[in-house]
Amino acid sequence: MQKQPITTHGYRKLADELHDLKTNQRPKTVEEIDIARGHGDLKENAEYHAAREKLRFIENRIAELAELYDNVQEVDPSKLPHDRVMFGSTVTLCDLDTEEESTYTIVGTYESNPDKGLISILSPLAKGLMGKEEGDEVRVQLPGGEREFEILSITYKEIEF
Repeated sequence: MQKQPITTHGYRKLADELHDLKTNQRPKTVEEIDIARGHGDLKENAEYHAAREKLRFIENRIAELAELYDNVQEVDPSKLPHDRVMFGSTVTLCDLDTEEESTYTIVGTYESNPDKGLISILSPLAKGLMGKEEGDEVRVQLPGGEREFEILSITYKEIEF
């Protein structure tokens, strides 16, 4: 399996969250379970059940992040050429049907935030744009149907998370 790119910021954020879950949140929750267990009957002990549920969530999140961490590769997009659309590129598009312009930056899956214009490299739009140049027209199958865009510009700018 090919590793997915992730920015240095995203890599640090991922590593920090994983570290916090393993070294702070999980031990603290295990302690909460022990304290709640000391309160008696476990069948009707809401604190105990809440702490167990919280621990399940933490364990699942650790597993999810550990898998992601093993499958990413830190990439500095500022060192890449952006003459074509690639990881870290900021792309301004014109929807050929509505003539609306929109701008997106292509980032790793863990870093995506569509509300901020940060789209995952695995999203249908990013996949359709990869390798294209300014002036190219691109037809992309999106969840809402097929759309056609013209690439107005491709640049690199510092990514703001």
